[in-house]
Amino acid sequence: MSEVVNGAVKALNDKMDGQGFDGTAKFHITGEGSLMIDGDGARAGDEEADVTLTADAETFEAILNGDQDPTSAFMSGKLAVDGDMGKAMQLAQVLS
Repeated sequence: MSEVVNGAVKALNDKMDGQGFDGTAKFHITGEGSLMIDGDGARAGDEEADVTLTADAETFEAILNGDQDPTSAFMSGKLAVDGDMGKAMQLAQVLS
């Protein structure tokens, strides 16, 4: 996995502070790889998920840092969502 994915896994686990996510979500970082979020937290991986979110590394980093609202990233086309939109909204709450 790339350094971007490894850094994102650490940042997500720190942000989630030991709380898991009810369901499965995959973040695909364009050109870098994918990571999974589930009841155990975040980890590098590329399995099937309830919802898949795709963004470039810059957008993903901005979302993690709180500089980019996930909803506005989606509305502006910077973040693509495929799958269960309800799970995507739950994930946005976890990340904020």
